[in-house]
Amino acid sequence: MLEIELKVRVDALGPVRERLQQFKAESFGRVHEHDIYYNAPHRNFARTDEALRVRFAGGKAVVTYKGAKIKNLGLKAREELNTGVESGEVFGEILARLGFMKTAEVNKWREHYRYGNASIALDEVEHLGTFVEIEVIADTETQAAAERIDTIKKELGITGEAILASYLELLQSRQ
Repeated sequence: MLEIELKVRVDALGPVRERLQQFKAESFGRVHEHDIYYNAPHRNFARTDEALRVRFAGGKAVVTYKGAKIKNLGLKAREELNTGVESGEVFGEILARLGFMKTAEVNKWREHYRYGNASIALDEVEHLGTFVEIEVIADTETQAAAERIDTIKKELGITGEAILASYLELLQSRQ
């Protein structure tokens, strides 16, 4: 499965939220997400463009591996594998004992919406600002997913250039 995603910096989330409500997008509420990123002892994820994180949100922990970005669509596309773990803290300790090192932490407040076959996130990211992410999951129909994302972007009145960097990369570029 590929995650095809558009990320755009916006001045304010209110206008996008109002459009989502007008279009009767399904809201899943607002949650704080605390992400801890790790680097492997046997290869540098910054060089291979991979990511490994443990996300704490809503009293749950999810481990995510993200493969290298595919940049041929003008959007961010990458393989993503997720699994829940009983304890993110214990999993983090396992990673540490295997030689994985914490590289960064990202904190954000995220509002989740479902609009047709797309997931939409309104994000307030600590130290970065406000963003909208539109995501479609695709097997092989990446062009159709990109077209769907562009349609939703226009319907929601979102302007601005696609940001291909992750929040982690954006934070690291500020340091």
